[in-house]
Amino acid sequence: MTSKFKIAGWVAVGALAGGLTTLQFQATARNAAPQLPLEELQQLAAVFGMVKTDYVEPVDEKKLISDAIGGMVAGLDPHSQYFDKTTFKEFREGTTGKFVGVGIEIGMDDGLVKIVSPIEGSPAFRAGLKSGDLITKIDETFVKGLTMDQAVKRMRGEPNTKVLLTIFRKNENRSFPVTITREEIRVQSVRTKLVEPGYAWVRVSQFQDRTVEDFVAKVTKLYAEDPKIKGLVLDLRNDPGGLLEGAVAISSAFLPKDVVVVTTNGQLPESKQKFLARPEDYSRRMGADPLSRLPAGLKTVPLVVLVNEGSASASEIVSGALQDHKRATVMGAQTFGKGSVQTVRQLTADTALKITTARYYTPSGRSIQAKGIVPDVMVDETADGNLFGALRMREADLEKHIASGQGAEVKDAAREKAREEAIKKLEEAAAKKDEKPKPLPEFGSEEDFQLQQALNRLKGKPVLVSKTMTERKPEDANTPE
Repeated sequence: MTSKFKIAGWVAVGALAGGLTTLQFQATARNAAPQLPLEELQQLAAVFGMVKTDYVEPVDEKKLISDAIGGMVAGLDPHSQYFDKTTFKEFREGTTGKFVGVGIEIGMDDGLVKIVSPIEGSPAFRAGLKSGDLITKIDETFVKGLTMDQAVKRMRGEPNTKVLLTIFRKNENRSFPVTITREEIRVQSVRTKLVEPGYAWVRVSQFQDRTVEDFVAKVTKLYAEDPKIKGLVLDLRNDPGGLLEGAVAISSAFLPKDVVVVTTNGQLPESKQKFLARPEDYSRRMGADPLSRLPAGLKTVPLVVLVNEGSASASEIVSGALQDHKRATVMGAQTFGKGSVQTVRQLTADTALKITTARYYTPSGRSIQAKGIVPDVMVDETADGNLFGALRMREADLEKHIASGQGAEVKDAAREKAREEAIKKLEEAAAKKDEKPKPLPEFGSEEDFQLQQALNRLKGKPVLVSKTMTERKPEDANTPE
């Protein structure tokens, strides 16, 4: 493994390309109206026949066809995808916020799985696992060398099956085994707390089926604890997106009724839409207006939105809408730049197609695609600077990304230079045995530098603005270098 790949392992990537999605759902596939290219289809059939008869060993016909469909869709852009039985099941788990597992939020720490937080009420929570615990083995497999995805798959499984985790607890300097019975877990995508009297923190980590209901319940509880909240921080850092209706709803919670939240535009008539801050545009699948229970003070409370390079898709819709309507001050780093809408069309009971059908635009008509939301106030990740930010992937870094649709796009030389300099600094630190990069503090903690700056803004105190971050230009992967 080269040093560059080692460095990449230190960076907690907030969102992977496959998860950066603003989603709409359609139950059935559309009929293919255009005339099919006969010659190319004959070539496809010829290749299929050659693989069947000439390949070194027998190949399953259904797998060949499935792979062909997957390759065709993958060639479009980074977010279109064909779901076979396994991947469709995983995808549905991601959007519903339900899965079968042990119930922990995790990160990576020096090649081990670190428990960020056990989900309240989960098997891991009941077993006494704590934030900061390290998982060194899953059953008989050592975690060192596994990717996060590989570790997650080993911990998930069927309901009522058991998994043996070996835990190292740093503050007690001991390892111990814990056997946990898997069960269905509901991910809490909304976290809230009163940071101090009069000031609240609301974190949305992903826009899932239950996000709006959770948001309403937890914000209502916040106001019950402190009816005189005079400042609120909406934390969308590392939020990879999710359901479009959820983004419209969360935006509407803070905006006046009937103002524009987001517009979409694509080839199909139904992709040309305008979503307003009104129940009929965000509660089609929820029934009655879920926002009707929110405290009235939420419409006027001074608001700061925190974003970073991992804020993508639906979270960019929210931050863009609140910024355009001057409802909030957006702080942090320029967002991911994933400004396209994917529609999921079910093909069979177990398969589906996720295909990009539109670009979305903020209320003022800005395309977010390959650019992102530029904060009103740029703030580094820590008081020591923004060392990891330049390393994070953005939409414009992905191969075959869709252009913004608003003017020419050029490579940003400053962005590339910043990335190289950041890698160099981390490599130099890695060369010194006693100098590993310090992990970033947990969002919402007392050490969260950006949160502290957001609170300063709400209180009218000075904010430590970044001296190094600048706006990143859109990039076009097809532009010659």
